[in-house]
Amino acid sequence: MNQSISDAPSIQFNLPPLSLSLFDAEPSTHDQPNGVVHGSVPKHSSEPSSPTSSGYAAERGSSSTATSISHVEDSISHEIEELNIHDPPSVSNDSDASWLPSQRNLDEDDASISWRKRKKHFFVLSHSGKPIYSRYGDEHKLAGFSATLQAIISFVENGGDRVKLVRAGKHQVVFLVKGPIYLVCISCTEEPYESLRGQLDLIYAQMIVILTKSVNRCFEKNPKFDMTPLLGGTDTVFSSLIHSFSWNPATFLHAYTCLPLAYATRQAVGAILQDVADSGVLFAILMCRHKVISLFGAQKASLHPDDMLLLANFVMTSEAFSPVCLPRYNPLAFLYAYVHYFDDDTYLLLLTTNSDAFHHLKDCSIYLDQYVSSEFSSPINTPQQQKR
Repeated sequence: MNQSISDAPSIQFNLPPLSLSLFDAEPSTHDQPNGVVHGSVPKHSSEPSSPTSSGYAAERGSSSTATSISHVEDSISHEIEELNIHDPPSVSNDSDASWLPSQRNLDEDDASISWRKRKKHFFVLSHSGKPIYSRYGDEHKLAGFSATLQAIISFVENGGDRVKLVRAGKHQVVFLVKGPIYLVCISCTEEPYESLRGQLDLIYAQMIVILTKSVNRCFEKNPKFDMTPLLGGTDTVFSSLIHSFSWNPATFLHAYTCLPLAYATRQAVGAILQDVADSGVLFAILMCRHKVISLFGAQKASLHPDDMLLLANFVMTSEAFSPVCLPRYNPLAFLYAYVHYFDDDTYLLLLTTNSDAFHHLKDCSIYLDQYVSSEFSSPINTPQQQKR
């Protein structure tokens, strides 16, 4: 295990073909054997691995895992069957509908035809198999399916490996293990593995925004700890983030979008935010929907674009003062966020380390409000700029 993955020799095991049941699609037009691949892809291979081949890509470990991985796949072969999947009607980029995530139908479970037709699923579960979140359906009704996913991860880990990807037909099953928390994406959208893995990373980071990484201590004390109550009422936060994967390029560019604005206007707003930041605020951010108008931080403080993206996804639609965690800034501690809306789209976000700073932050918002509402409201919120 001390040998790096890139230096590890490639080992390939031939496995019997999977039965036509688990995420199976149309047969591949290329004759490629099913198999388990450990380590790096052989250098002599000029063609990338076909997404229609079955198997899993994992880190190098014990080869005993490969001898019975097909039995695990057979055990879950009845869970999901391939059905005809049709794309939903396209939505214009200028439409407000593109902002809205699809409705989560809690009546669905893994036996529902509508649930099986979904093109991309996301699951979060604990290392004991307890469901935490599911994009579609009620996670509690999917307890058996979550247990199956946990069994796959545990089976591979017991063999000294870490499962990262299972390919079955045109479906990809991507796994991400973050300590006691497991995240899984099942997709037939033809997105690359790296993209789906990045989306799982963001979902985990959004969870840390709400709870901090200190939640791991709860699992250390009680391996069967149920994390679901701590995330109560945050389903819309995760649904909104997942929906943004389909329209917001910032989610895979590790960047945030700036609102197109006249230079003089942005400079004037920035000067006011600078005064706010100098008054003891860690970060002062003026936003228009998901787009940044201006951002200033305390000296030597920097805000990672991923944290900016997750904060914008988490903010409420009214005045609020709430603890939040910035995973890239400090995943183990809370900051305190004050949100003040000037209108339906424009809001101020102030971050501080002081839990008693509510009144000071409110005074800062009043100070800024007199400028934004009167002088800068019109150029900031024109319909043409909101569409850009």
